[in-house]
Amino acid sequence: MNPDFLVTHSGGFHADEVLSSVILTRLFAQARVVRSRSPEWITPNADRIIYDVGGAYDAEAGIFDHHQRGAPLRDDGQPYSSFGLIWKHYGRDYLVATGIPDAHIEALHASFDLSFVLPIDLTDNGALSPSGPLAGLTLPALLETLKPVFDDIDPDADDRRFNDAVSIARSFVEARIAQSASKLRAETLVLEAIAHTGQGRVLELPMGMPFRPAIFKAGADHLLFVVHPREKDWCVTGIRRGDEGFELRADLPVAWAGLTNHDLEAVSGVKGATFCHNGRFVAAAKTREAALEMADLAVQEAVASGQEVA
Repeated sequence: MNPDFLVTHSGGFHADEVLSSVILTRLFAQARVVRSRSPEWITPNADRIIYDVGGAYDAEAGIFDHHQRGAPLRDDGQPYSSFGLIWKHYGRDYLVATGIPDAHIEALHASFDLSFVLPIDLTDNGALSPSGPLAGLTLPALLETLKPVFDDIDPDADDRRFNDAVSIARSFVEARIAQSASKLRAETLVLEAIAHTGQGRVLELPMGMPFRPAIFKAGADHLLFVVHPREKDWCVTGIRRGDEGFELRADLPVAWAGLTNHDLEAVSGVKGATFCHNGRFVAAAKTREAALEMADLAVQEAVASGQEVA
């Protein structure tokens, strides 16, 4: 389907049709967005996709509403908004259009649906009501602040502010997907490094990147420290025992805590050691060799003290 028109309702807007518009306008850049409730526009036709209006859900006919009786539900019984329906049917194509590798499409489609789309669906349907001081800072609430004020009598105000909301929402969607895609790329690199490391206790990575999820996924419980280059030096960092809390599998040596440069070199015996955090979870060195030596010494102390987990 290559529509000429993307049709949603006129008047006040909500996050679900704004975010649906982000997806659809990327896929069908040539199509014109029409905001209307007129029957001639919200009746299915081969030249249009209709969403968040029209009183029906029929993907083959190109209509994606969720306000009617018998509205569509997810497999687990949770409700869809128009955003969830559009993501279900067009999300994979959107990811392809943004350059996501084929091998990551399904994983990213599912994770974005769970972490980003579903909360929008639940909020729009009243199944999730954020409360407390941050309630007004959720994405749906912030997008609604872009609506025209009550005494703005410009007849184009609603459409103008809707377009502003789509532009802003696009930045969040693209950034969130880029972050999620980068985590999948990092996972691939970390898993490769784990395989290369074998039963060694120190994991060397080619650059700084998220590493904990891949370490847990690989079941690499033997790893104690990660070493990687930064812009001007090298980093040695501990590995948390789990997603909750800050307890490490092994701490850096207590004698290094809070020391820098010559003091740290003298205590550690490592030429080029430059820094150890007082919390003993991260250290730095001038060179790769110095960082690896620091990590090896930290492993030796952890093993000798019985601190290591595997």
